[in-house]
Amino acid sequence: MQNLWDISQPVAPGTPVFPGDTPYQQQWAAKLGPGCPVNVSTLTLSPHVGAHADAPLHYDPEGASIGLVDLAPYLGRCRVIHAIARGPLVTWEHIAHAVHDLPPRVLVRTYARMPVDRWDPMLTAYAPETIERLADAGVRLVGIDTASIDPAESKTLDSHQVIRRRNLRVLENLVLDDVPEGDYELIALPLKLMTADASPVRAVLRSLPPP
Repeated sequence: MQNLWDISQPVAPGTPVFPGDTPYQQQWAAKLGPGCPVNVSTLTLSPHVGAHADAPLHYDPEGASIGLVDLAPYLGRCRVIHAIARGPLVTWEHIAHAVHDLPPRVLVRTYARMPVDRWDPMLTAYAPETIERLADAGVRLVGIDTASIDPAESKTLDSHQVIRRRNLRVLENLVLDDVPEGDYELIALPLKLMTADASPVRAVLRSLPPP
């Protein structure tokens, strides 16, 4: 029996978003009752709420929307690496213990417990040099358990620009609290939103079958 880890942040009213971004809201367009056989909701949200995949369009004016990106990076073998409470940036030294024979996807855990109920202005991000070295090692997707691969106050988005230049994909706001270091199968498919700059994902990890 394969184990399954749900690494998606809960999405509901009150789920934290980047300051100034659109929070999750839900209204009822129809409700069960006399003359109405169903409940139908209307959702208003940023595509960056909860666990999500950034599209190249998010950080490149000529980049592809999330509905046009190849799905292959979001599905397959990945490695979870712990770099818990190591400061503002994940450097190569923080993950060097686990970079031997890397699979094409790397997810880094920085929190002991992810703050799913509040915005963290001191979130840990990737050092751009770390992403460069991961790309050099053949990694095609990077993920993190914070809201951004760049510091919250960054205006230059240096790590996003490495992602753009090296044609990598990114997952943010993952919940890795209960996931041991090691290799897994990642399943985190974005929605086919043809004009959007990101998409929520239901991100899960499955244990790999025995060799």
